[in-house]
Amino acid sequence: MKKPFYTWEGDTLVLNILGTPNANRDAIGKVKGHQLCVSVTAVPLAGRATDHMVRFLAEQFGVKVSDIEVVFGRMNVNKQLRIKSPKWLPSVIGQQELY
Repeated sequence: MKKPFYTWEGDTLVLNILGTPNANRDAIGKVKGHQLCVSVTAVPLAGRATDHMVRFLAEQFGVKVSDIEVVFGRMNVNKQLRIKSPKWLPSVIGQQELY
C-alpha cells in the first residue's frame, strides 16, 4: 500500500513536503512518492526558503502563518508541516473547500 503524503490529526493537516528552493515561481506541484512537491522562489539560506514556503502555504490553505508548524526539515528539502484548521485544500489533496 502506498504511504500517503498527508494525514489528519483531528482538524490539523499533517503534510509531508519535498521542497524546491530557487524556483521560477511559488507553486504547489504534484505528489512524488509520499511527499507533495512545493517550489518557492526564495534561496535556501538559513531557513529562508522554508519561511517563505510557510508564508506561501498559509495563503494557499487560508490560515495564518502562526497556524503552520514546521515539525522537521526547516533546513532540508524534506519537511513535515502541521497546518491547523485549513480553510481550503489544493486540488491535489482532493476537496477544495472545507468550511
